[in-house]
Amino acid sequence: MKLISWNVNGIRACMTKGFEERFRELDADIFCIQETKCQEGQVQLDFPGYHQYWNYAGRRGYSGTAVFTKQEPWSVSFGIGVEEHDKEGRVITLEFGDFYLVTVYTPNSQTELRRLSYRMEWEKDFLEYLLKLQEKKPVICCGDLNVAHQEIDLKNPKTNRNNAGFTDEERACFTKLLECGFIDTFRYFYPDVTGVYSWWSYRFKAREKNAGWRIDYFIVSPSLEGRLENALIHTEIMGSDHCPVELDLKA
Repeated sequence: MKLISWNVNGIRACMTKGFEERFRELDADIFCIQETKCQEGQVQLDFPGYHQYWNYAGRRGYSGTAVFTKQEPWSVSFGIGVEEHDKEGRVITLEFGDFYLVTVYTPNSQTELRRLSYRMEWEKDFLEYLLKLQEKKPVICCGDLNVAHQEIDLKNPKTNRNNAGFTDEERACFTKLLECGFIDTFRYFYPDVTGVYSWWSYRFKAREKNAGWRIDYFIVSPSLEGRLENALIHTEIMGSDHCPVELDLKA
């Protein structure tokens, strides 16, 4: 089973840069996107054989998530049941027979960390949400988590220390996620690999110089360890300031 996650940084913009072609080439069983930046009715994507689920932010042109899946889920839910968090369209959960699939677009702490305190509330509530799901069946969580966990997860850790996405607080939240047993699938397969990133700023020719960050993940419950086959980061795929990440599971 192939799963893909991609922050498209505006699905309408990404569609002009080959999104539909990339979607078909990747041929995922489940394809999750974040930061759709659209409202209902603004985008029509025709992918025969896929069920589509969209979660829109209340604010126009902001946030948003979507999931395309070949297999129809048992159930679908939007948000995490906390009103403050759920108005930004950041989470979709699909229940299948043997796991939950959660796609998430984690809030950015923003310049001067003006949203860091909110981010900390989100982290606490989102972890609780994942753990509650896991009580019923294993969880696969994917998306833009807006944090580089270790120094090897970004090109310039020294100069970015305590910038949004690389604060001690955000990194500690990710550590706590792993301490709860969740597996960072890319690091599971490639614990020491450096120079592989999933996001690059549009400024200063960052992608050309590979001055990036690894902030897009597939995180899975420990009980799924035996099904892990591979985790990939498709740095060759353009169309957004992020690239798609992939998880391959044994049937």
